[in-house]
Amino acid sequence: MNKRLQSASNIWLTGASSGIGEALVSELANRGHNLVITGRRAEALDKLASQHPNRITSAVADTTSLDDLSAIQGDLQHFGDLDMAILNAGTCEYLEVANYNSQVIEANITTNVLGTARSLDIALPALRATRAKGKPATLVIVSSSAWWFPFGRAEGYGASKAALTYFAHALRADLAAEGIDVVVVSPGFVKTPLTDRNDFPMPFMVTADDAAQRIANGLAKGRNEIAFPRRFTWLLKVLGALPQGVVDHMAASMARKADQNS
Repeated sequence: MNKRLQSASNIWLTGASSGIGEALVSELANRGHNLVITGRRAEALDKLASQHPNRITSAVADTTSLDDLSAIQGDLQHFGDLDMAILNAGTCEYLEVANYNSQVIEANITTNVLGTARSLDIALPALRATRAKGKPATLVIVSSSAWWFPFGRAEGYGASKAALTYFAHALRADLAAEGIDVVVVSPGFVKTPLTDRNDFPMPFMVTADDAAQRIANGLAKGRNEIAFPRRFTWLLKVLGALPQGVVDHMAASMARKADQNS
């Protein structure tokens, strides 16, 4: 029987200062859970913590920095045994292929993949310590539905999220014997400061608060795959399953339209 989030849980959440992460802070705190929140901006984290002073503590860190993460390792057990780690910190930078620059690819990979992997350096020992006491432990990795279809300009972002999802699924296999659940969250378009920069149509967009509620509900229901909104994610899966030649033609057609509208 799933016991995830059925009672007050101690959670570490990265990428907490804006977007989905910020909304998750409020959603989970309002449900009675304790949170250690991490981001790069101390002022934003402290503001969130002040809204629930007995349930939230801030631990400022850049998740791509091993030194920063090492410095906050002890904070993960501020409220006691760590029950869940939600690795949500991420970025989205698009590539203009006419002015190709590999640094765009590097920026996406560094934050989305390496930042998540480095966060596990401190999260995994804490989750293992919780499991050693016979308690449930859950690792949540926030990916994206973007990698299911090859969108133009998303070479770096989509590749980073494809790598992140594979990473999570492989971890799920390796950690199964230890009884640590691994959950993959694959949102579609969510209104956040990152998507506010986009200059293209974003169908089926949901608010950050809606996304946070969907994630929290999915976790509480014991789901190991949380993808939303359903109409959009299923559409991408269907399109991605078409013959490669059809996919290539559709992707190229969409890229050309994007170029014409720029």
